[in-house]
Formats: sequence, C-alpha cells, structure tokens
Amino acid sequence: MSSPQPPTRDLAAPSAPSSSPHAPPRRKPALQRLAELFMVLALAGMVVAVFVNVVLRYVFHTSIVSYEEVSRLLFVWLVAVGSIVAAFEGKHLGFDMLTSRVKGGARKGLFWVSQLLVAVCMVLLLKGSWEQVVAGMSSYSTVLGYPLALAAAATLVLAAGLLVALVFDLLRGEPPTPAGPAGDIE
Repeated sequence: MSSPQPPTRDLAAPSAPSSSPHAPPRRKPALQRLAELFMVLALAGMVVAVFVNVVLRYVFHTSIVSYEEVSRLLFVWLVAVGSIVAAFEGKHLGFDMLTSRVKGGARKGLFWVSQLLVAVCMVLLLKGSWEQVVAGMSSYSTVLGYPLALAAAATLVLAAGLLVALVFDLLRGEPPTPAGPAGDIE
C-alpha cells in the first residue's frame, strides 16, 4: 500500500503576484519597461567597455581612455535609474523595527513622518543637484569633452523620480508591497 503523494508545484511556471491564481500577471508600465531597457543597455555597455579595456591593457599594453569615462557615466546613470525603479517597486531597504510593532493611527503617523523626512532629503538633493548641473555646464570631461552637467543630471533625475515615487506612496497611504521573493525577506 502506497502513501498519498503530496501535491507538487511546477517550478517552471512562476506564480503571478495577483489575487487570483489563474489571472495573468499585470503588465509593467511602458516607462518602467523603458527604464529597465536602459539599465540593461547601460550594464551591457559597461561590461563591453571594461572587458575591452582589460584585454587591451593586459594583452596589448594599451587601452582606450574614453571607455573609462563612458563606463563611469553609464554607471552613474544606471544607479540613478535603478534607484527610481526600485522605489516604485517598493524594493528599497527599509528599517521597520518600530513601525511593524505599532498599529492604527500611530503607524500611519510614523509613515507620514518618515515620508516627510524623505521628502526633505530629496528636496535638498534636488537643489544641490541643480546647482551641480548649472556649475557643470561650463566644465567639461577630460577625454571626451562632454559637459560634466551630464553626470550631475543623474542625481537631479534621481531626486525628481524619488519625489514622484514618494507622492505615489502618500496617495496610496502606504509604501508599495514588493512582489516576489524580495518581499518575503525579514
């Protein structure tokens, strides 16, 4: 006599983060898909630039100096755009030791206070980034000669994007709940 087998789960088909187990997964907004495409292309560009320079340096004892500037600029923009995408997905690290232990109005109040503090920091970052962009318009990179404002603009875009994400969180009344395995981390 054989014992009943436990139900198996098909690991090849990930479950969709939705209320119904048979509902199709929600399609990402076009702007988010565009940001993710940019991040993929920026990362690929960085990998190619660094790999080519490593091969040139160790095999041919030379390098392409402009690739260093390109990879640095791509990295700055990759971090800025990735931070914005992570904010909209609710995947930034959070410290909720206090807020997870309170309920009701106190929890809502702590949420608003924390969002206010984040907003103050983002406004300061926005102001400082704007000043750096203005200063960078008259300064140019050493090798390629692009205005240094291009690199400083990444933090300007970052601050503006995080402020928009913050407004969405405030309208929702709570931060977004991350979907998938990242949301299960304690």
